[in-house]
Amino acid sequence: MGDSRPATVWSVGAADPAAAERIRRELALHAAVARLLVRRGIAEPEDARRFLRPSLADLHDPWLLTDLERGADRLLRAVAARERIVVHGDYDVDGVSATVMLRRALALLGGEVDHYIPERLTDGYGLLPQTVERLHARGCRVIVSVDCGIRSTEAAARAAALGVDLIITDHHEPGATLPAAFAVINPRRADCCYPDKHLAGAGVAFKLVQALCRRSDHDAWLPAFAKLAAIGTLADAVPLRGENRIIARVGLDGLTTGPNAVGLQALLDACGLAGRRVESEDVAFRVAPRINAAGRMRSADLAARLLLATGRTQEDIARRLAEELDAENVRRRAEEAAIAAEAVRAVHDDPQAVEARLLVVWGDGWHRGVIGIVASKLVETFARPAIVLSVEGGTARGSGRSIPGFDLLAALEQCADLCTRFGGHRQAAGLELPADRLPELRRRIDSYARARIGTEDLVRRLEIDDTLALTDIRPALVEGLRALEPFGSGNPRPVFRAARVEVVDGPRTMKEQHLRMTVRQGAARFRAVAWRAADRTPFFEAHRDGLQLAYSVVENTYQGQTTTELAVADAAESDARELAPQHTAE
Repeated sequence: MGDSRPATVWSVGAADPAAAERIRRELALHAAVARLLVRRGIAEPEDARRFLRPSLADLHDPWLLTDLERGADRLLRAVAARERIVVHGDYDVDGVSATVMLRRALALLGGEVDHYIPERLTDGYGLLPQTVERLHARGCRVIVSVDCGIRSTEAAARAAALGVDLIITDHHEPGATLPAAFAVINPRRADCCYPDKHLAGAGVAFKLVQALCRRSDHDAWLPAFAKLAAIGTLADAVPLRGENRIIARVGLDGLTTGPNAVGLQALLDACGLAGRRVESEDVAFRVAPRINAAGRMRSADLAARLLLATGRTQEDIARRLAEELDAENVRRRAEEAAIAAEAVRAVHDDPQAVEARLLVVWGDGWHRGVIGIVASKLVETFARPAIVLSVEGGTARGSGRSIPGFDLLAALEQCADLCTRFGGHRQAAGLELPADRLPELRRRIDSYARARIGTEDLVRRLEIDDTLALTDIRPALVEGLRALEPFGSGNPRPVFRAARVEVVDGPRTMKEQHLRMTVRQGAARFRAVAWRAADRTPFFEAHRDGLQLAYSVVENTYQGQTTTELAVADAAESDARELAPQHTAE
């Protein structure tokens, strides 16, 4: 029996055997782990040692960031003079975690500090002139932005006119001209020589906090702030290399061991993570969606108030806020599913979409809080960039997501004359434009994409790290894989392949979307889950006597017991793909 899904192209990697053997020998690593390190571009034992044992001591000097010293000194003067400071954030996880982190740092230093996060549906994105005016009227003398502001030239001009010192911290791509702010801290500035250009918004804010802690002799505070920075970093899907890896690893360790502020702990409890090792996937699929749900469905200030809750007297408030976030997340999932179904249907019903290199779809009144997630689902479903827009009152507001190798922000820059505003990254961007310009946007941006995306790019690809028999999955390998965590962008969870794997129990549908089964190869048996693969039940049943399996090794903790399982990335007929000789375990 065939498979109803389009084929996925497996790309099988290789590691320099001499480099892998050198790392294996000098660091006493499992051979497969050494090969994985080399596959990730780590060819020297000392580099491998730093990768496997990240430490805050390995962070770069924060003063290397252009304007950071100027911004930090201004904030410390404001603290000393009791000037009113407002941290202006953003309504996604990166922005919320950065807002809470910087506000808490300034408060601990004795500052008179408040925060402001725009409402997605009423204020829109970014730092606006009218917001500066409103904050100035409330007595604010210093505004520090996090995760926004790099293209807010009008807001910066208004702040200067009002005598408000604006400190911008951001990680989005700058425009041709930087805002004329008191300080502009962004590693992507053309004149910034900072070694790590890929920090999240929370990462840039963390560097400012690092500088404030250093200036005030409070370096001991930094590990606690790394927890919030880790949540923002992991949620923003920046590459987990360099400082991002350090922040994520140290932060996750801190979230696991605690103690955590009552608000943060209430959030972890609501996610079912109490007493468990917190992993990057837990942040991506449990913690982040709940924080995001506040900004998408209601107000991001709900999440900020939860994360700002400290002290036993606020435990009941924190628990209630966590429950509210949970409820908003349930509502977000329902809204997202309905709009995603409409968007997929719109693509299928459009004859031109079959040939499109970049999908542009829109609908009247689609909830703007979830269209970015819907765009991601379209990319996953159709293997091409996608922009999804909501039309209200003659205005279209949207979010886009891209595929590897295609610069979505550059594509929007070619259509700048059509847009009221736009910004973002190569892989994710937002935009606003008059609704009557949507057909022209679709035509021009697809023409731009067509010149840069070939048909060979519009296929699903799966990167296979290594060939590994199930019989080679032993405790030493599992321990070695654990040292490679956290996994995410730039350091994906390793995917292995094995041939002649039998399905000896199942497959059984789980939650109407996933498949659970037991697989065997020789004497090795493992429970396995194929996520979002319920439609492949006939394929697994037809080939149960012998599959070629692409899988990851995962640890599952349930009721205090941890077991090693497999996460199935893909499966093919045994003879569908030629296998290279399998490596031995050691």
